[in-house]
Amino acid sequence: MKRISIMLLAMLVLGMTACGGANSKPASAPASGSAEPEVSAPESASESDAGKKVILVVSFGTSYNETRAATIGAVETAIADAYKDFEVRRAFTSQIIINKLKSRDNEQIDNVEEAMNRLVADGVKTLVVQPTHVMNGFEYDEMVEAITPFADKFDAISIGKPLLSSDKDYAELADIITEETTQYNVVKTAVVFMGHGTEHPANATYAKLDGILKAMSNAENYHIGTVEAAPSLEDVMTGVAKTDATKVVLLPLMIVAGDHACNDMAGDEEDSWKTQFKGEGYEVECVIKGLGEYPGIQKMFVEHTQDAIDALGK
Repeated sequence: MKRISIMLLAMLVLGMTACGGANSKPASAPASGSAEPEVSAPESASESDAGKKVILVVSFGTSYNETRAATIGAVETAIADAYKDFEVRRAFTSQIIINKLKSRDNEQIDNVEEAMNRLVADGVKTLVVQPTHVMNGFEYDEMVEAITPFADKFDAISIGKPLLSSDKDYAELADIITEETTQYNVVKTAVVFMGHGTEHPANATYAKLDGILKAMSNAENYHIGTVEAAPSLEDVMTGVAKTDATKVVLLPLMIVAGDHACNDMAGDEEDSWKTQFKGEGYEVECVIKGLGEYPGIQKMFVEHTQDAIDALGK
């Protein structure tokens, strides 16, 4: 038990995945369907829960029901299909979204602390936490901080890594998004992905991915920007202006295609990316599709879950 706490502390310091026993392997290829998985809804504890192995999938969340099913739901389904000996549960980190879903749809989704309390109350002893965050920014740090006080309540606990955690992850993501957007990768067209951006040092993720794409032989016309940090929209527009592009295709570099994608990227307001590019004379096409919809991204989260399972008990 004490070893688990020590391993979690090491993970906090090093920003690495922690602990857990390594018995499970993917039972099947990850599913690509968009239906919501059979993720356990919050409910009271039962004796049958005792000793159960659980994978808690932690997402920022979205109030857009359709994209939630097609992205977060699809990732959860892929993980559930791969690890049938685990129960898969859901938690969101955005209390605003949790409150909105409760008020609007009467849908109850736990935050991380509530999910952890429920796991303890249910007698769960083996826990894998897999975030669907793109990077280890503030949301990831806060998730780990919320989990850490519960570490000694479990016999084995392990936290998986965000989507982009290694050079291999960057290369894999670059391959996935270029393959998924082949139809837009044509002459005189710029393919622009819009990420969220953060003041956290992890924001360097975006510039790194942009550099990797531009170094690829088939993705020189790909650009990465963010809503709230750098590279900014202005940075992206400057880069696109240096090319011969007359058309811009906009896509979200976010797990879900929610408010930012629908409004900041593809909205009709004067400050949206679509409006700004149109104002400069470009033809603009918006693709409302979150990263979580791509089967390759779902597979990456399954692989990260496997890494976390492999770490159990080490």
